[in-house]
Amino acid sequence: MRTIIYLVIGIFFGIVLFKSEAASWFRIYEMFQFGSFHMYGIIGSAVGLGIIIVQLIKRFRVKSIYGEKINIAPKERSFSRYILGGIIFGLGWALAGACPGPMFVLAGAGYFPILIVIGASILGTFLYGLLKDKLPH
Repeated sequence: MRTIIYLVIGIFFGIVLFKSEAASWFRIYEMFQFGSFHMYGIIGSAVGLGIIIVQLIKRFRVKSIYGEKINIAPKERSFSRYILGGIIFGLGWALAGACPGPMFVLAGAGYFPILIVIGASILGTFLYGLLKDKLPH
């Protein structure tokens, strides 16, 4: 039953990403050229909703659908790690033309060349896992 719930939520999320054009290479290209507010509006809305939902979860001690307490661990405060990580993520996003969520939306929509990007991102994640302990954090 859980798998079906997660599948329905994922399909709904994919439809929202596709219909909002967040998975559109053209919209991403516009964003990196500062030519349109479209993607910044989507990202800003997601960040704003995330802040509100996390605060509501903390304030009202919301439990998961399994009745477990939701524990949100505080993040380490470090400027350089987030700036460097953000730059690397942004460069990968600009190079691939999509971030991880839209990559799977594009594959689901039938844009199969994105499978090369998905394979490369899985390989990159695997390599990070191998080198994680040797990298500065």
